Amino acid sequence: MPIVRLRVTGNEYAVSDLMHALEAIEGIERIEEVADLMPHMDDDDSSSAGLPDDESPGLHDIEIEAPNEEAVRRIHRVVELIAEQTESVIEIVDEF
Repeated sequence: MPIVRLRVTGNEYAVSDLMHALEAIEGIERIEEVADLMPHMDDDDSSSAGLPDDESPGLHDIEIEAPNEEAVRRIHRVVELIAEQTESVIEIVDEF
């Protein structure tokens, strides 16, 4: 089964809209937001230490398991539509 990995730069509403739209695609086996495993290199001595980081949109990694290539094409169409509607950036990282 093909797996599509997405990287979404956008707020929680954009991610929620994307996840719901992907769930509506017939035959999708699994949609999962995967954890950020990279350590954040915040320096305690930095001038920005302790400041909230809520000015920029969040980064979310999503993994989708599709049943076939037709579903992958539908995923691509949905991703383009949702990115435009939510004014977010959605990158298709890889497929296999």
